[in-house]
Amino acid sequence: MPEKGAGLNVRGMIEEKRKSASIRTIVEKLVPRILFGIAAVSVFTTVGILLTLLTETVTFFDRVPFLDFFTGTKLKPLGEEAVFGVLPLLTGTILSSAIAMAVAIPIGLMTAIFLSEYASDKVRKTLKPMLEILAGIPTIVYGFFAFTFVTPLLRSFIPGLEPTNILSPGIVMGIMIIPMVASLSEDAMSAVPNSMREGALALGSTKLEVTWKVVIPAAISGIIASFVLGISRAIGETMIVAIASGSSKNFTFDVTQSLQTMTGYIVEVTGGEAAAGTTLYYSLYAVAMTLFVFTLIMNLIAQYISRKFREEY
Repeated sequence: MPEKGAGLNVRGMIEEKRKSASIRTIVEKLVPRILFGIAAVSVFTTVGILLTLLTETVTFFDRVPFLDFFTGTKLKPLGEEAVFGVLPLLTGTILSSAIAMAVAIPIGLMTAIFLSEYASDKVRKTLKPMLEILAGIPTIVYGFFAFTFVTPLLRSFIPGLEPTNILSPGIVMGIMIIPMVASLSEDAMSAVPNSMREGALALGSTKLEVTWKVVIPAAISGIIASFVLGISRAIGETMIVAIASGSSKNFTFDVTQSLQTMTGYIVEVTGGEAAAGTTLYYSLYAVAMTLFVFTLIMNLIAQYISRKFREEY
């Protein structure tokens, strides 16, 4: 016959199992709700930012006509007769971004090709972390680098270059974006199966022909997405242009002159004496909304390209 103590032990073990099972069931039900709440924070934050921008932007357009804002070539927010035209800011933003990508795209793509197709494992493991150090440098350091080193250097070659200009910060932004373009492009090219390379080499192709005619076309979605994300990064850059491009609100395509970008204007207004409720104060939100739409369009383009040309192996 089984002992009485043994029966109690078995009964206790069963009760413990039931308790642990019930606790596990509660945890299993609770964890998804906690994770959903954490994930929803980002959504609610985005919605809150968007609602704030929309509300204040609508107030601005109640005071300033919509067409005058988007077609005006003059921006004089502090004059007695204030004029709010966003084209000078758009020009500065587009020029700085174009200069940055003219620097980042060729250098970043060539770096990615070298790391993916030509570098040995030892060289890749050494060079890639060194390259990514550039991404960790604070942007304000890049801004002072552009203002105190790059601009004086360029002025020795371009006599008409102003002390603050759009060319110098554009070049430095391109240097800052190189790691993004190089890293994402290298990842896209490394994802191409080696069997495609080996097949092309077996047909008599050279290493260069394999790279340009096989690897790059196969990885084109990731490469173009890195370009678009780089453009978004350039459009949203703040400190470099705020320090090195100046605050002149000129409507010109002359890269030697001082220009202001949308982010630079936002820094100027938030750091100035724009009283709440004034038109100058609300112009901050109108410019921020324009910048938000620009960045959103760039991200949507990147997602579309990734889906359109994506190759699955």
